[in-house]
Amino acid sequence: MALRKIRLIGDSVLNKKAKEVTEITPKVKELIKDMFDTMYDANGVGLAAPQVGILKRIIVIDISPEGNEPILLINPDIIETSGEQTGSEGCLSVPGKVGIVTRPDYVKVRTLDENMEEHEIEGTELLARAICHEIDHLNGQLYVDKVEGELLDTSEEEE
Repeated sequence: MALRKIRLIGDSVLNKKAKEVTEITPKVKELIKDMFDTMYDANGVGLAAPQVGILKRIIVIDISPEGNEPILLINPDIIETSGEQTGSEGCLSVPGKVGIVTRPDYVKVRTLDENMEEHEIEGTELLARAICHEIDHLNGQLYVDKVEGELLDTSEEEE
């Protein structure tokens, strides 16, 4: 298990646009594995490559509590959204803080898998939120720029 350092708010890499992946090399395969390991170690539900300092359009997501439904998105492109959900959101790059963000309730993305084969993934609720949040990272945006109202310390958040 190789853990990568998660970059924190204020690190300039988080504000840069990631570049498309053009081929799956051994280094890219290693990065993907390390990203899953890092996300699980940090108890996150998603992680984008820029969060570990790599400007590539790669995202890993797993919204299942058991960690058995991993999703890999390479060069994801949102092709459809609908509905709206407003809820609490946090980020591994903004530790100890949460904020209220409105996102689509449904999202469909066109993406590549580890074999560079194109397919579509649909998500609702938490998965839709996670996909949109992580794609924002690929575009150099953090959720804190979309927060409605104030950021709260997680110790102040009501469960």
